[in-house]
Amino acid sequence: MSECCSAAGREGEHSRIGRDHPVITSRGKPAEVVAVKGGESFVGTNDPVIAADGEGPARRAIVGDFFLETEAVTNARFADFVAATGYVTEAETFGCAAVFSHLLTQKTNAAQSVGATPWWVRVPGAIWKMPEGPESSIDDRLDHPVTQVSWNDAVAFAAWVGGRLPTEAEWEHAARGGNRRRRYPWGDEEPTDEKIFCNIWQGHFPHCNSLADGFLGTAPVRSFAPTEDGFYNFSGNVWEWSADPFRVRSLSRQAKMRNQEARKNVDKVLKGGSFLCHTSYCYRYRIAARMGLSADSASSNAGFRIAYDNHPSDVGVQRSQAVEVMSTPV
Repeated sequence: MSECCSAAGREGEHSRIGRDHPVITSRGKPAEVVAVKGGESFVGTNDPVIAADGEGPARRAIVGDFFLETEAVTNARFADFVAATGYVTEAETFGCAAVFSHLLTQKTNAAQSVGATPWWVRVPGAIWKMPEGPESSIDDRLDHPVTQVSWNDAVAFAAWVGGRLPTEAEWEHAARGGNRRRRYPWGDEEPTDEKIFCNIWQGHFPHCNSLADGFLGTAPVRSFAPTEDGFYNFSGNVWEWSADPFRVRSLSRQAKMRNQEARKNVDKVLKGGSFLCHTSYCYRYRIAARMGLSADSASSNAGFRIAYDNHPSDVGVQRSQAVEVMSTPV
């Protein structure tokens, strides 16, 4: 798997994969939501680009009606969550997180490169409110998506607002605007440096970004045109954690090895790509594209948005309404 879009999962004896979630006793304020009509839908594609990620084949899914926030959770909302609950993120407990090296102003902050991807470095003290380490802040990025948050952190925030993470089927269903066949949330037209639909890499990755879209890192959550239904930034900007465990549906030896690794690491599915994606190297800002990372991973380009079974004004127990019919390709 290409690791340009996110750093590899955490390694070492200090990993706390599968940690207990804290009991949230206060209630946060949900953001704007859109009612998504369910029905018979599908997950994936019959024309996979990165087959090793498990993009295909397309699989039938039954999706229930649900509500989904129009944008990713912002730094400002996450700050409210921490202030109200005293929550401590996993990156804070680990003491470091993965940072895209081009975002660093102090290169000496980098503790070490991550695997074979020198553009990813582990930075001591990098957390959600100091995403590039102690020299950084989110003061001018309060309307940007929160980053340096793990799947476990996202689940805790979702509990605070009375919601949950969307399933992969729900995420794709909302991004496509139903069961329409389209490559991107806006249709099938490929983004270019002249026609910009989302926040992705422009130029030659990882050495030169022309910044044609105006952003080296994250963009405000309401940047670029929304979908017909009113959703922002399903493609690019930050990867979004989903509720589902990562699995590649194939009998190949490679898939079996990847699935074994995913079970060991408790990998979860992320959707949408990020500001680091580019068609020449990490073509994952397509709706069917996906990635798996361990549930305790945190990085510069991973965030999340919240789903609800009922309108968030109705407080209640949330549960997934999307069910894949595994035996039926479409």
